[in-house]
Amino acid sequence: MYPVLLRLGRFEIHAYGLMLAISFLVGIYWSMYRAQKRGIQRNHVMDLSLIIVLCAIGGARLMYVVTHLTEFQGHWLDAVSPFQSSGEIGIAGLTMLGGVVLALVAVFVYCQIKKISVLKLCDVIAPAFALGIFLTRIGCFLNGCCFGKPCDLPWGVVFPLVSPAGSTLQGLHLHPTQLYSSLYGLIILVVILTLDRKPHFDGFLLSVFFMLYGFFRFAVDFVRYYEPSVQFTVFGILITINQVISFLMFLFGLYLFLRHGVVKSIKKP
Repeated sequence: MYPVLLRLGRFEIHAYGLMLAISFLVGIYWSMYRAQKRGIQRNHVMDLSLIIVLCAIGGARLMYVVTHLTEFQGHWLDAVSPFQSSGEIGIAGLTMLGGVVLALVAVFVYCQIKKISVLKLCDVIAPAFALGIFLTRIGCFLNGCCFGKPCDLPWGVVFPLVSPAGSTLQGLHLHPTQLYSSLYGLIILVVILTLDRKPHFDGFLLSVFFMLYGFFRFAVDFVRYYEPSVQFTVFGILITINQVISFLMFLFGLYLFLRHGVVKSIKKP
């Protein structure tokens, strides 16, 4: 694993941060290109992209802190400060799902203010979200975070002790849940781009993204490692708050598909 790709004194370039930056840059320019083809001004995408970057990082950090409160007891400033009490520079610890949720809320609010079709714009940026999942989860694997539970599968990974996975579950073969997530990000991306070859109603790609992401994230989380403090039992099944959010995302995607697709097609003469 390579959590730190480059170290210059106390300044470090982390694998996750680099993959996150690449996904943002590629996603922004790709979305601007897609927006222009769909009659949406490029400057709206650029303005919104900056908001999404801030909300995605802020939301991901907020959700990580909320689900790891004991980690910050006695030094709460580490939750927001890039200058950590340990002497390190940078913020380590992000939960992607929190970033996705807050970023989508930001998109909705921006579109309401600018009088833009939120469904049309979300269809433009949907592939960028899928690409972001694909790339950033590779960063998670290199970093050794967001790891899975112990397994005896031939592709189980033993992470080095210097990684979060290795220090938590030492010497054990673990599910590479980061790569599972990266794979389903790629699957979502391919499905969306394939479906986008034909005309569709506004919100179609967004509904597909929500349903696929919600389903895959919910499923993968059964083999992902979580601290006991963030898990609870529902109908005898141990689940996490991330799975609850994922399930709600799936239902919302299904609602969009039925409300704006099936219902409208039925109403047509």
